[in-house]
Amino acid sequence: MASYRFTAITPTGETVRGTTVAATEAEAVAWIRRQGNIPMRAEPSGGGLLEAGLRFEVGRLSRSSLRRQEVTNLTRELSVMLGAGQDLDRAMRFLVETAPNPRVGRVLDGLRAAVRDGSTLNAALMRYPDSFPRLYIGLIRAAEAGGDLSSTLERLATLMERERALVTTLQSAMIYPAMLSLAAIGSIVLLLTKVLPQFVPLFEQNGAALPKSTQFLITAGNILSSYGLFLLLGLVLLAVLARQMLRQERTRLVADRAMLRLPIIGLLMREVLAARFTRTLGTLLGNGVPLIAAMGIVREVIGNLAVLGAIDHATESAKGGAGLSRTLDKAGIFPARAIHLLRLGEETAQLGTMALRAAEIHEEQVRVRVGRLVALLVPIITVIMGAAIAGIVSSLLLAMLSLNDLAQ
Repeated sequence: MASYRFTAITPTGETVRGTTVAATEAEAVAWIRRQGNIPMRAEPSGGGLLEAGLRFEVGRLSRSSLRRQEVTNLTRELSVMLGAGQDLDRAMRFLVETAPNPRVGRVLDGLRAAVRDGSTLNAALMRYPDSFPRLYIGLIRAAEAGGDLSSTLERLATLMERERALVTTLQSAMIYPAMLSLAAIGSIVLLLTKVLPQFVPLFEQNGAALPKSTQFLITAGNILSSYGLFLLLGLVLLAVLARQMLRQERTRLVADRAMLRLPIIGLLMREVLAARFTRTLGTLLGNGVPLIAAMGIVREVIGNLAVLGAIDHATESAKGGAGLSRTLDKAGIFPARAIHLLRLGEETAQLGTMALRAAEIHEEQVRVRVGRLVALLVPIITVIMGAAIAGIVSSLLLAMLSLNDLAQ
């Protein structure tokens, strides 16, 4: 018998931690289930050399953790294999043999060995917390309890693919504006530090009274040439300081609320958060996870503290039988369309289905809004870049004209 530390979710959605004594990890997980809780993690507890060994093992596993796309691919392949009638052991063996690299192969081989030793798949996944998130393990656990592993893996793969597509849409759309901004900044810095200084000796030799705009640009160029590296280091330090400040809950909450209130970016973030919330909630409910427990797991995929507060209030409201949509509507964070579809799902007892429908709508809205944002940003950056360069050239021409006037 050994002692196991565990983390579980109660039927009311609360997270509990404790220890239990069992012969194996599978027995510890079974004991947690008998208490009416949903086990999320169970691992041996100990001290001295044993604890040090466990820390070493965790570090070793974290270095061999899987990327999100790799987890998505193996989830899709496993769902196809099980859907074709293969048993879990044979499907896992196929994944091990076709692993794209040794790192993925080691994780898959460890999972297959644990399953062959009698462990459930969700208990085996708990050994790799850096590769498989809480949401993933929770859905697999619900699927094994309901005997619907193949369909659940397919839904999981779809969920992860949609999440990846959403992130990719945002990242890809921002590449061109970012490159254009870098080109604009580089052009301006080049003009101020390399081109404009070539004319300074000419101005000084003739003793001409330079326009104020030209004097300002010359001073700015001198500052960039002399202290440019220090200014860059200062910006990096400010970014690090801001990141540290955002780790404080109070500062992060203020920043998250402010982001949601921005005119264009705020609307886009609301659509993204609504799509993520409804997609995850709908997937969990569709796999038989109770509403309160599902809300506890949904918190793991929401990165905005303002939204987390609204979700917590909605969870408390649901515990009292008041439903989710009314409380979420009062928070004023999610778009009205998401609230309407969630309310309709509650009224028709199809909350999971309507949540997935809302996710599809908001994912499409994200793509539309990102396209509009890029279409707006590109000309704005181009105009600003052109105006800045035109201003520098105009100031230089004004100085040259003053030299002509002096010569005449």
